[in-house]
Amino acid sequence: MKQSILFVNLALLLPNVFVSGLKIASSLTTIEYTPEVIAIEDYYTGTASVVSGGAGSLFSDSTVDLASNAETQALRQFSVHNDLRIIYTIAQVHYRLVANKMKGINTLADLQGRTIGAIPATSSAYFVYKYLQTIGLDENDYTVIFGNECFAEPCAADTLPGMLAAGTVDAVGIWEPTLELAIRAIGNKAKVFDGQNAYREIFSLHTTTAKLADPVKRQEIVDFLQALNQAEQMFQNDPESVWPRVSNLLGVSESVLESVWPIHNFTSNIPDDLEDILIGEEQWIAAVDGRAPVPAAQLQNIVDRSLLDEVFPPVP
Repeated sequence: MKQSILFVNLALLLPNVFVSGLKIASSLTTIEYTPEVIAIEDYYTGTASVVSGGAGSLFSDSTVDLASNAETQALRQFSVHNDLRIIYTIAQVHYRLVANKMKGINTLADLQGRTIGAIPATSSAYFVYKYLQTIGLDENDYTVIFGNECFAEPCAADTLPGMLAAGTVDAVGIWEPTLELAIRAIGNKAKVFDGQNAYREIFSLHTTTAKLADPVKRQEIVDFLQALNQAEQMFQNDPESVWPRVSNLLGVSESVLESVWPIHNFTSNIPDDLEDILIGEEQWIAAVDGRAPVPAAQLQNIVDRSLLDEVFPPVP
């Protein structure tokens, strides 16, 4: 009897010993992360939480089990943590660039010698680099200027839409919804360039080899990915049903979400060409970070598709 009472008391005092759950670190200002929240609220039967962070959180906080980021940040982390793994792609997103045509910008070539608002060392700056490279411009042919994101009008002066409207920059290249708000900030002066053939963001979930080797944690991750797949089907096939909830999460209007939704592909898989994309992109990331590129043979290890067979069992 005394042993039973002691056990109950310890359970009350130390609930974390007996209750486990997934902790997911994500950038809480991106459209791409929001299926994680819907999965937890609507489909996942376990315990999970989403906190602010990214791939680096897996190594700065041992309690983090999963982390979501674009591939640029995965490469940066893998260069110092070769136990990082990409296990599931949440979304693939095409980026756009908008310029002020009143400054004589009507083609990409007109951006030579201009100022372009972006966020250095991120997928924003890499997109600008890749897109302008398609017409023979390199990073010495234009100037990238940092600006902040914006989520709702009116955008502040230090945001990229505010800077474009004020003439501080001639063009802007970044993810949504900041790009859409930059277009709206200059109205009929906007010249929009679609960079889908130059670059697409691959926004994925990451974990570590240690988490994958733990049978209990691995099953929790599989269960969550199955729930995430269900949420993503809503995002892909019935977006109107999730826009109000995404709007509440991000503070972005449903009108803006409707405008940018078509360039978001909620995929529930890992693209076949991901390794090739990462090998090419690593050259730019390494140069930005001032380090040697990770060898291609080693970089192949960053992608782990083994969980997909457990999330989507083959049909007999």
